[in-house]
Amino acid sequence: MATIYEERAKIFKALSDARRLRILELLQNGEKCTCTLTDEVNMPQSSLSYHMKILCEAGIVTGREDGKWTHYQISKQGSEKVLALLKDTIAIDETNMSCNKCSNT
Repeated sequence: MATIYEERAKIFKALSDARRLRILELLQNGEKCTCTLTDEVNMPQSSLSYHMKILCEAGIVTGREDGKWTHYQISKQGSEKVLALLKDTIAIDETNMSCNKCSNT
């Protein structure tokens, strides 16, 4: 079972690649087919599939099969989870600002 930190790392890993960020930017305008994405990001279908797998496993993107093609879109639930995760990860906890070892604040 993955720890909370491993789950968070999976999401941040999905966002840590320039090509995946470009794909997400394209998907902001709505659902896109694999054939459209391969042209737009100028990569072979096998490479696109690799990146889409990472985005889908992180829950950021969902895919819908249609014949031999897959259509992808940003998951509303996934995007809300990413925003909440980022906020929680970098939030400052002002209730515990002192160091117990050296008593400095």
